Amino acid sequence: MFRGLHEYTIDQKGRVSLPVRFRELLAAQNDERLIITTSIDPCLVAYPLAEWQAFEDRLSRLPQFDPNVLKLKRLYVAGATECPVDKLGRLMIPQELRAYAGLEKDVIFAGMVKTLEIWSKDRWQQTRDVARAEAADVARALASLGL
Repeated sequence: MFRGLHEYTIDQKGRVSLPVRFRELLAAQNDERLIITTSIDPCLVAYPLAEWQAFEDRLSRLPQFDPNVLKLKRLYVAGATECPVDKLGRLMIPQELRAYAGLEKDVIFAGMVKTLEIWSKDRWQQTRDVARAEAADVARALASLGL
């Protein structure tokens, strides 16, 4: 399970170290590749390959001409890129994905259970502040979901 926040620096070539704990989780799955794509939020989402394949499998069973399914494929699947972890434990994040998420220097990795999010530090702080301000509404919505 991916959990916790980790702050790193991305270089101008788009290389950033993956947190050691996250590397260990991938190594335990015998596959150190991540599929990285854009999120609905202004960040990136990274899936271990097996999780991404399960997502694609579920997606392939949805009606292929449903407008919302098409939009999801265009926004989420079309931009997905396989990013292996190199021997030094780094990811190379393509320029187009870095631009989408505003990744320039300080990067936050946020564990999200089965996936992880990659944020610019500034955008993470803004999003976290909004979530904190809306905490009561979030708590009510989660309670209605049984959590």
